[in-house]
Amino acid sequence: MPPKNRKVAVMGYRSVGKSSLCIQFVDGQFVDSYDPTIENTFTKNLRVRGQEYGLELVDTAGQDEYSIFPAQYSMDIHGYVLVYSITSEKSFEVVQIIYEKILDMMGKVTVPIVLVGNKTDLHMERVVTTDQGRKIAEMWKAVFLETSAKQHEAVNDIFTRVILEIEKADGNISPEGKCRVS
Repeated sequence: MPPKNRKVAVMGYRSVGKSSLCIQFVDGQFVDSYDPTIENTFTKNLRVRGQEYGLELVDTAGQDEYSIFPAQYSMDIHGYVLVYSITSEKSFEVVQIIYEKILDMMGKVTVPIVLVGNKTDLHMERVVTTDQGRKIAEMWKAVFLETSAKQHEAVNDIFTRVILEIEKADGNISPEGKCRVS
């Protein structure tokens, strides 16, 4: 069976680690140098529950509360990874604004989303609690993960979970995670 192609936009405030997460996932390395992203696309094949997926990650430029939501991030995008830094209250606020903009653009009530609190390795500087992240994700009916791109913690989980969310939204997986036979 050919791989199913899925396109995922990785969005969030600047310097929350969007590119670091993408590069860690695709190349298995942590890039410490910060170079503001214009926009990059990464591709990687991923096997989830026995199905091969061709994953195209759109690593977006950092957004802020005033950014116009670019129309290209609502077309042909199957799911979203919204990233904030656990060390930045501002990035947590911005991710909520981005979420609202996605819903406005998509005109849907639920969109496959994984909310990611990145930089757990900086736990001494944490300002956004795990509970705050979890509560927002519950409101959105989104998956919530905390990760460290630097320590390669839960990075692959992000992309596995976004694939599962996309499949669930497409009706290919029942919400309980059981496979359906049609």
